[in-house]
Amino acid sequence: MKFKINIIDDEKNLNDLVRTYLEKEGYEVRSFYKYNEALEHVNDDVQLWLLDIMLDQNSGYELFSHIRKAKEKMPIIFMSARDQEFDRIFGLEQGSDDYITKPFNVKELVLRVNNLIKRSYDNPSIINIDGYTIDGQKRRVFYQGEEVVLTTKEYELLIYFVTNRGMAISREQVLVNVWDENYFGSDRVVDDTLRRLRKKLPHINIRTMYGYGYRLD
Repeated sequence: MKFKINIIDDEKNLNDLVRTYLEKEGYEVRSFYKYNEALEHVNDDVQLWLLDIMLDQNSGYELFSHIRKAKEKMPIIFMSARDQEFDRIFGLEQGSDDYITKPFNVKELVLRVNNLIKRSYDNPSIINIDGYTIDGQKRRVFYQGEEVVLTTKEYELLIYFVTNRGMAISREQVLVNVWDENYFGSDRVVDDTLRRLRKKLPHINIRTMYGYGYRLD
């Protein structure tokens, strides 16, 4: 499943930048720049809304109420240039799930989106990484909605790296955990499988640590 997000912000440059970062993270994103345009899409089949408070007509608070009437449990994050404590508290009291003040680090916003999506839908079998969506239940991998067909070992190698993301992993560890401790073939099988995996998933950031092994950043 590819999660869908709607953004409403009349600052086009920021709107487009946020959309770009979220798309790189594997989300399907639609941007709106005007209140009335977004209002027509409150019934969209999406999993999260990002709402600017200061809009060209009315406010993000009013749009929020329309969205929640249409989708009572829709996860929503407010974005605002107003950093007064009252505004933040008021936004949360309205029932938003999070509130971030401009200017913000877009990477922080992406982390907040990831965390809210995880809390709201809590499906550990769906993993989004480097633009790819991994469906653990079906053992399938997608990029921009298109399936990337992997062999059994390519998929298991990918999952091992994802599960141990950020950790340095030796070739021996990969052999034991992806093949098995009784494997007696050449350890070159790891490099060969990884080479095929990188070719099929060119955006996956698996680094070779020369003299030791690998790390997924």
